[in-house]
Formats: sequence, C-alpha cells, structure tokens
Amino acid sequence: MTTEKLVSVIIVTFNRAHFLKDAIQSVLNQTYKNIQLILVDDGSTDNTKELAEAYPFIEYHYKNNGGQASARNLGFKYAKGDFVACLDSDDMWYPDFLTICVKQLTNTNTDFVFTNWDQEVKDGVSWQFLNRDPFLKPYLSNLKDGWVLLEYADTKNLYLRACPSPSSSVVFRKSSMIVRWDEQMKIGDDWSMYLDIIFSKKCNVAFTLKVLWRKRVNDINVYDGRKWNEVLENLYINDLSKKISKLKSRLNKDELDILNKRYIESMVELAKHNIVREYKFLSAIQLLKRSFIVDISQTLISIPLVLRKAINSKIIVPKDVTNLNGT
Repeated sequence: MTTEKLVSVIIVTFNRAHFLKDAIQSVLNQTYKNIQLILVDDGSTDNTKELAEAYPFIEYHYKNNGGQASARNLGFKYAKGDFVACLDSDDMWYPDFLTICVKQLTNTNTDFVFTNWDQEVKDGVSWQFLNRDPFLKPYLSNLKDGWVLLEYADTKNLYLRACPSPSSSVVFRKSSMIVRWDEQMKIGDDWSMYLDIIFSKKCNVAFTLKVLWRKRVNDINVYDGRKWNEVLENLYINDLSKKISKLKSRLNKDELDILNKRYIESMVELAKHNIVREYKFLSAIQLLKRSFIVDISQTLISIPLVLRKAINSKIIVPKDVTNLNGT
C-alpha cells in the first residue's frame, strides 16, 4: 500500500487532441504514482472524448464551452487529493515534477510551489524561463538546496508586480485553496486566484530554478498565442481592473499603487499602439481619458516612459528574450 499522499491532477482542454496525448503521457511517466487524473473537456468538437476513453483510469468530464476557469473549477469539484496540480493540455511535465514539488510542499509546509520550465520559442528551440525573470532576481540570494522560500511580504510584492507561475508550473496544498479560479477573467484566472489566496491568509510560497516541465507555444495559447496588444487589453487592462476592484479593500496604499501603476501604463501603451499601428485615434483618446481618471500624475509619468521604451526597442536589438510576465 502506498504511503504517498494523493495528488489530483486537473487537465482542461478544448480542441487540443493533437497535443493532449503528450500531456497525459507526461502524467503517466511521473515517478510519483499516487495520482488522480481528471480531464475536463470544455466543449471540444474534435476527438478528445475518444482519446480519453483509451485511458480507462482517467476521470473524464464534459461540459459546454465556458473557458478555462470554469473548466478548472469543475475539475476541482472532483479532486480528492491532499495536493492539486493543473497541467495545460499542450504542456508536458518532466518525470520528477510531482515528486520534487510534493517533497518541498511536505518538508516546508508551504501553501504552493512553482518551478522553472523550458519555454519553446520556435522550431524546437527553448530557453529556461525563470532564469531570465527580472522579478525573481532579488530573491535568488536566498536560494537553499535548490529552492527559494519567500517571505510573506516578498510573496505579496512579487505577485502584485507579475505572475511568475503559469498553471502548469504549480502544485497546491488543497487545504490552502480557499478560493477558486475567477470565471470573470479573460486570461488571468490563475494570477487572480494566487492574489486572492495570498491576500486572504499569510501564505508560504517557494520556487525552484530546476527545470521540471516544458511549455509549448502555439497560436491557441490563452496567453502566449495572443498578440501583445491583445494581452494588454485582456490581461493588463480588463482583467487587472477587475482584480483591483476586488482586492482594493485588502490592499494598503503602496500595494494598490503597484497595481494602478501597471494598469495605467498598460492603457498608455495600448493607446500608443492604437495610434501608431491601428490608427484608432478615438480608441486611444478614450484609453487616455480612463487613465487620467485613475491618476493624472501617474499617466503623465507613464506617457514619456512608454514612448522611450518604444524608441529604444527600435534602436536596440536585445540579446535575450524578454520576460512576458510583466515587462
């Protein structure tokens, strides 16, 4: 009889049967064996159901298409494990992912942990994402036994500024998941949930630079498959405005300023894009009006910063790929 605690793995999918088999196989290949595998089909019209039926141990649940947050919430409803992990259906875990994460959760009593990953760029080329994440650099001096255990103040500051842990990167202690994925979010349902957890309790979080999974980038990725202006509009403007409204009663002034600054800079940057790229002058004016309503002085500061960034990007060709989770 196994002494390993049960891990509930939730895979949600929508018309990704051509990727799904690899994701499932990566769960089967885990060195950690006490796994409940839940597959939520968010209204697929391809052969996802037939593929799932080839694996009799999979708990398959079909629902009408409603987005990844609603699908994850349905999967969580059936989760029986002490720990919960979500794997996107186009990603793959390396064999030791769960073993290493569960060991860290158990040994340090953390609420959730996240890991480094290979980020595909093109033609099979990849790079180790967290090694280049500027938001994590201040904490790397605390690296011990391959892990960084974040202080609570650092956890709050980090997640207000960026989301360094996409869904496939995280393993949760189920008892710590006092909220669920926000179904009102267009892209940032996982980021929203992290913030809800972090600002609802004193949260212990750890991360490792060990590369334990692979993110495959394609045109149907919710985040990476979108154009940057779409990410700005959906994640850093629409989703972020909802997060600010939901969290502002729990944030102090400095914490609220961090979110508002990002919100304003995103509106200014999208306004610039609409003028330069799309010639949508009215839309740009409306964005700037919204920005001025939030904070006049911060908008005036953001305008030259965004313009300088645009000019520098035309002059300087960066050697490294830029971190997409907050720059």
